[in-house]
Amino acid sequence: MTEQQKTRVTVDIYGQQYSIVGTESSSHIRLVASIVDDKMREISAKNPTLDTSKLAVLTAVNVVHEYIKLKEEYDRLMQQIKKEKDERKDD
Repeated sequence: MTEQQKTRVTVDIYGQQYSIVGTESSSHIRLVASIVDDKMREISAKNPTLDTSKLAVLTAVNVVHEYIKLKEEYDRLMQQIKKEKDERKDD
């Protein structure tokens, strides 16, 4: 079993530098960090008194909420596709 090539990228999220190691491309890692940074800044603008820890937790909650909604929509669409394929098969 071969180990995937690891990529190390330094990113800036909400004014802090993080060194992230992963198997994705550096551009992917930077995109993820940028989305996290944007979401933190968006939440911070609406709640300027939040400390960084609470801001990070709220950001995680928001991102997971968005993920779950997208996954539910994906699952719904996949069921619809399966249903349409099954209906065509029966014709």
